[in-house]
Amino acid sequence: MTQFFPEGILIGSAENNGYLKSLSALTEALHEGKILEAIVKICDSSHNLIIDLNGIKGIIPRDEGAIGIKEGKIRDIAIISRVNRPVCFIVTGFKKDADGKTVAMLSRRAAQERCMENYISRLLPGDIINAKITHLEQFGAFADIGCGIASLLPIDAMSVSRIEHPNRRFTVGMDIKAIVKTNEQGRICLSHKELLGTWEENAELFEIGETVSGIVRSVEDYGAFIELTPNLAGLAESRDGLKPGMQVSVYIKNIIPSKMKIKLIVIDTFESESKPLPPKYFYEGDTIEEFLYSPAGCDKVIESRFYTNPC
Repeated sequence: MTQFFPEGILIGSAENNGYLKSLSALTEALHEGKILEAIVKICDSSHNLIIDLNGIKGIIPRDEGAIGIKEGKIRDIAIISRVNRPVCFIVTGFKKDADGKTVAMLSRRAAQERCMENYISRLLPGDIINAKITHLEQFGAFADIGCGIASLLPIDAMSVSRIEHPNRRFTVGMDIKAIVKTNEQGRICLSHKELLGTWEENAELFEIGETVSGIVRSVEDYGAFIELTPNLAGLAESRDGLKPGMQVSVYIKNIIPSKMKIKLIVIDTFESESKPLPPKYFYEGDTIEEFLYSPAGCDKVIESRFYTNPC
């Protein structure tokens, strides 16, 4: 069965490079219907994408640049922004230009339609998939889940530890895993926090009496929430100069599973802000039906379910 990937995964692979090495290899890709990838060199004045295929010019006509471009459902910026970036495509044919040189005609839209029909439309809530962060907004991140088709990962689904902006968790181009939260006729909404471990799994990384690094996530009248991991935060007494994003060292005063609390004391602060690191995943399966974050016996229950109608 054909596999579908976020754009950029195939670049540099032996199979992809093999199909791009010559006209005969591109002709073979045409007959086999292969999805290939290459870097866009130019977006011309008519918004056609121009690609160099090892000396052979490739053209993705504007209307073939993405699903929805021809119908006006997607703005042309979706095409223009692909310059210097990888795109997937299917070879649809060949023609001669004014100088008699062979030009490969390509379609990104056709690759996306195949991905949508044979992969994305079949995804179910709880499926764990590969994704690549494409851009960040205040309310969430958009991630390519296959052939440049983007899905939303809301900010409140990124981690249990709350953040003020997705750039605290991800960078553009970062490869991640994500869970299908909903699939409404091919429109996917994603979740991520369930892959980052339960309260107990994260708390087991720390011991009372340790001094460890953390990140200030919010400062309230009653204290400051310090993130120890993306799915674990503790509360420390506030002090002058604390602000969200700041790195700190904290002393672990107490760990209380029954109340899902970690008590901290801020030892030192550092002016430099933290940069997002690739996520560390506790769950490595292909699907997940339910996730219970809370420890056993805790009055507060935090859980997610994917096998019923998601909220």
